[in-house]
Amino acid sequence: MKPAVTISLVNEARGGPFVFWDSLAEGCARAAAHGFSAVEIFPSSASALDQKELKSLLELHELKLAAIGSGAGWVKHKLRLTDSDAAIRRDAIAFVTELIDFAGPFGAPAIIGSMQGRWGDGVPREQSLNWLAEALNELGERAKKNHVPLLYEPLNRYETNLLMRVSEARSFLDTLEPQNILLLCDLFHMNIEEPDIAAALRLAGNKLGHVHFADSNRQAIGFGHTDIAPIAEALRSMNYQNYISAEILPLPDSDAAAKQTILSFRKWFS
Repeated sequence: MKPAVTISLVNEARGGPFVFWDSLAEGCARAAAHGFSAVEIFPSSASALDQKELKSLLELHELKLAAIGSGAGWVKHKLRLTDSDAAIRRDAIAFVTELIDFAGPFGAPAIIGSMQGRWGDGVPREQSLNWLAEALNELGERAKKNHVPLLYEPLNRYETNLLMRVSEARSFLDTLEPQNILLLCDLFHMNIEEPDIAAALRLAGNKLGHVHFADSNRQAIGFGHTDIAPIAEALRSMNYQNYISAEILPLPDSDAAAKQTILSFRKWFS
């Protein structure tokens, strides 16, 4: 297991759960200084990033790219994979495709979270899930061509009404054609939706591709009331070997949140 930390480059997401903000260079430098192995980047689009610059920064600070987030697709561009407008759905797929192609050479997956959308406003749940399946099938194949997985994140009930729990998300992924679509399990969302977080992680099993390391209040682990001991035991017993990434509020400030995350990671996983 390797510790990662989030860097947001999306002004429209300000106030959201990201540790470092605005500057990719500064975020990478601070991530390395705190002892993280990788960064998880949330750009406004793939075209807003420069591959050469990122490669240089990662090499300079001996970091990896853990994942690239697609949240700006919704927050900034209002694109959803389950939108009732077919043109918007195509634009949403194109947005994520560009992120997959950008991150692929770094060996990193793209994340589908808020861009999954929701059902309602005249669109039944079954139709929305069909559209989501179509999108994930296409995007999963694109990720496969880049030799990386695609990450799908179940969100809590206040952010989506499609697939909120690991059990239903895992069952849904099993119906899809590509087998490289993995689950991103976020401990904050799981604290709301799962009666037993450790059991849900074990249920994810070999489909678990990424973990967001966040406490019950969306702050750094140790600043809330989530019982981490059974969660850490579950991940160790599963021989989970991917990233544990801090997608958390920068409270009381970015460096304090980063420091607390590393202390907690070392306590539970070193």
